[in-house]
Amino acid sequence: MHPPPHMQADPPTASAARAAGPAALDAMQIEALVLNLDASLRVHTRAQFFKWTQGLLQSLVPHEALLCALRGAEARALRVDSFGTAARGAALGELFQRDAAAVPGLLGEWRERGCLPVGCDARQGGALGGGEFARELQRLGATDLIAHGAAEADGRAGGFFVFCCRPGAAGAAARYLVQLALPALHAAWVRVQAEGQGAGALRPAGAEGGVLTPREQEILRWIAIGKSNFEVGAILSISPLTVKNHVQKILRKLNVVNRTQAVGKALEARIIAP
Repeated sequence: MHPPPHMQADPPTASAARAAGPAALDAMQIEALVLNLDASLRVHTRAQFFKWTQGLLQSLVPHEALLCALRGAEARALRVDSFGTAARGAALGELFQRDAAAVPGLLGEWRERGCLPVGCDARQGGALGGGEFARELQRLGATDLIAHGAAEADGRAGGFFVFCCRPGAAGAAARYLVQLALPALHAAWVRVQAEGQGAGALRPAGAEGGVLTPREQEILRWIAIGKSNFEVGAILSISPLTVKNHVQKILRKLNVVNRTQAVGKALEARIIAP
């Protein structure tokens, strides 16, 4: 019997995963793994986590967005956050959390595979059910997923991570690398939640830095669709330097470190519309 077309993969046994794993890695992948494991130990804030996952970790597992979920106080509740280089990639967490099929579908597949990494194709529906989250992945062109969790003593996922990748990037080697890196990724994310509530953590929009002015919101909307400072200045008939000053104020008010984070946070907070 052949596996369903939406699943990419290996037989759901630990022995098969071990047999396919080491042989699939080359010297560069092993070096990237060691560098990432070392770098993860220096991650303590959300900003550091973003810099690591969207920087060095890309050399290990190239991805357009990374979803990070931790189990909340209620056994079935997951708190989801997202990190991505694309403007919409940073807002995927909310879509993932509210999609009725995506979370239980991927968690179910993960448990059925003996808590080994799951690979699936959002274009095929499958575990994602073809809902809003799957459709957004198709719009982003990040349709290949690798999902893996940190199993706790009760068998449930204490943390769950989803790499949203370009087509063809979620093969056996990539899933094996995610399996190897998962303990470090999970530990770093838990550490961010425990320690990163200070200067490096994101606070609600407008909490301490003040609300965005109408002009700042307008500029942020243009940034969200990929316009440069020069292009925004031409559209609004202001200088690129003025736009740059507005952008710096936006970053301070939203307590983020770059334009991508600013757009993602503004979308999640409904400051600007998708």
